[in-house]
Amino acid sequence: MNLHDDMILMGEKAVAASRELAKLSTRRKNIILEAMANEIAAQKETIQAANARDLSAGREAGLSAALLDRLELTDARIDGMVKGLLDVAALKDPVGTRISLWNRPNGLQIKKVRVPIGVIAIIYESRPNVTADAASLCFKTANAVILRGGKDAVYSNAAIAKALREGGAKKGMPENAIQLVETPDRDAVRELAQMTGKVDLIIPRGGEGLIKAVAEMAWVPVIKHYKGVCHTYVDASADIEMALAICENAKCQRPGVCNAMETLLVHKDIAAEFLPRMIERFKECGVELRGDETVQKIDASVKAATEEDWHEEYLDMVLAIRVVDRVEAAIEHINTYGSYHSDAIVTADADAEKAFLAQIDSAAVYVNASTRFTDGAEFGMGAEIGISTDKLHARGPMGLEELTTYKFVIEGTGQIRP
Repeated sequence: MNLHDDMILMGEKAVAASRELAKLSTRRKNIILEAMANEIAAQKETIQAANARDLSAGREAGLSAALLDRLELTDARIDGMVKGLLDVAALKDPVGTRISLWNRPNGLQIKKVRVPIGVIAIIYESRPNVTADAASLCFKTANAVILRGGKDAVYSNAAIAKALREGGAKKGMPENAIQLVETPDRDAVRELAQMTGKVDLIIPRGGEGLIKAVAEMAWVPVIKHYKGVCHTYVDASADIEMALAICENAKCQRPGVCNAMETLLVHKDIAAEFLPRMIERFKECGVELRGDETVQKIDASVKAATEEDWHEEYLDMVLAIRVVDRVEAAIEHINTYGSYHSDAIVTADADAEKAFLAQIDSAAVYVNASTRFTDGAEFGMGAEIGISTDKLHARGPMGLEELTTYKFVIEGTGQIRP
């Protein structure tokens, strides 16, 4: 068989699995999820051995420290995968829940209820824990899933998917509910993206290049975010100690992720007091700073920011800084250069807060908190499938409800239309 035929067969198996998944009760799905979690824990050493092979290959290939961090499966991250599976098992099952109910004058009762989407394809890069996150959320919502990870994590993804399948099979998970595309052939992505009738939704997770490529070639609906150019604006009224802590966390806690701060905006009235301390903290963390003329006057060691810097998603220890003269200028900057992902204001001014919340059209808008919280688990949604900056169907962290659609159930007593 050729690649096209292989992918079509995988799609057919996924469709068949989705029909079996629709028969499972919530209790059975939760038992299977718990079995998956137990198997991940039981195969921890095997998974880490596979991950070590990926890390070694990544170092030889010259991956950056930030990308290697995204790739590494530490004890804590494997424990996090286990916890994520158990958290999803503990969450309320949205499938079958009633969204609304009404009665018509002719006696018809109409219900709008949540149902699975069907078959979901996830295309992702580097972070192998996505394998468990995606599988758990799709399974809980009775969606069959086809996973296509990046070449950097090929051994890690295979080991995790194997553990999930083996654990789930012990408690009755339908065969082919979780499939992994193991070929490195890039044409497999095109096949998935154009598999209408067999794949109902595709979700790309990774860099802007991957997401744009998938969106451009897809015939199947795509939910996406191109990049996370996240901002923090420190207003003139901000508590400086609070702002220092929030900005350091937003940039330095984990720079290689989409909700890390990439541009810091500071009101001119607080810049002279705030920026020297903030810059010192950033330097201690190893952040390369690029700033406008005002920032450079405050600290001559800061490199000059270019127009490209305001657009950039660094995903690394690099930060752009601009001083603005009012909250409206910060809003204008974010609306010009932002990516509708996550943006924050640090302020004690109710009017500035109100203006920021009303005019920043991002999926997540923060007041006095780090943008690093844009995450399904941090929002109490369990493990997330991704973060959408689209406006239709799903926006922000995508949890269980975002992996369902709905149908109308109409109950009558013999009515016919006149």
